[in-house]
Amino acid sequence: MSVPSTIGPVAVPMANGKPQPHNIRNPGMALDLDWVRGVQVNTSAVERRTASLPGRRSVKKDWQAAWLLKAVSLIDLTTLSGDDTENRVHRLCRKAMQPVRQDLLEALGMGDRHLTTGAVCVYHEMVPAAVRALEGSGVPVAAVSTGFPAGLSPLNLRIAEIEASVKAGAHEIDIVISRRHVLTQNWQALYDEMRAFRAACGDAHVKAILATGDLQTLRNVARASLVCMMAGADFIKTSTGKEGVNATLPVSLVMVRQIRDYLDQTGIRIGFKPAGGVSKAKDSINYMVLMKEELGLPWLQPDLFRFGASSLLGDIERQLEHHLTGRYSADFRHAMG
Repeated sequence: MSVPSTIGPVAVPMANGKPQPHNIRNPGMALDLDWVRGVQVNTSAVERRTASLPGRRSVKKDWQAAWLLKAVSLIDLTTLSGDDTENRVHRLCRKAMQPVRQDLLEALGMGDRHLTTGAVCVYHEMVPAAVRALEGSGVPVAAVSTGFPAGLSPLNLRIAEIEASVKAGAHEIDIVISRRHVLTQNWQALYDEMRAFRAACGDAHVKAILATGDLQTLRNVARASLVCMMAGADFIKTSTGKEGVNATLPVSLVMVRQIRDYLDQTGIRIGFKPAGGVSKAKDSINYMVLMKEELGLPWLQPDLFRFGASSLLGDIERQLEHHLTGRYSADFRHAMG
């Protein structure tokens, strides 16, 4: 059996009539408060749009397997627990380099593909262990930073944490914004904070975690997304995974629409990362359909789209085995370490 390939190159999108290569980082722009304050969100329209997603694209059989394999390549395989150890991180990294059992890949006709996850995401203290374990694999290391998850450490300490993670070898930094700046509509403070974080990251890509469950309204989510992109964020990310409400389709649609508007105005493509609550294979397909319909095929590549997840991979592997055998296997057969 072989599945349709979904991992090859895709066409480069156009912005302002010009082709935009994937590797252009977001340099940011001056804060445009008129643009920010002009952003509004029609909540009922957002809810209607996202409610229709699961039924709009019914992906079955071999095509479903292909989409799930694509989803594997988009996962930021994550461990953010207080009891993390170097051994746990090492096992997680081994799983990131071989996320799906080889016998399943061969049965799907994908045995010769070098399938890995999009990245491994850990706390700063575990960055050196992850870098050593992933050396030569091509899988980047992402570090959560800036007083994750609350983001309430003094600014100088948050910047120092970013610099320490970059020095330790992290390729990507997931920063947490100060939610109070959004709740008080202090867009200048949010912009200045994000600019400082972007500068501290240097060559490392920066993902701005909005913690959308704390922002109260979709309008706040939209405006915070825009300000972070103006300040130079390479990705915008829904959640830390520690809030009461994490990634949802309505919040994701609002953020994705801001990415589209920013692209239209600047020609710069920003990545998106839903995190927290995306634990089932069927959920991953819904998010991928959203990205394809709203932004196009380039946003189904790991340089522009990631899932922040710890348990999603296990469910995808179970679904792939069910596709091949017609039976669901026990969870322990797809252990995450």
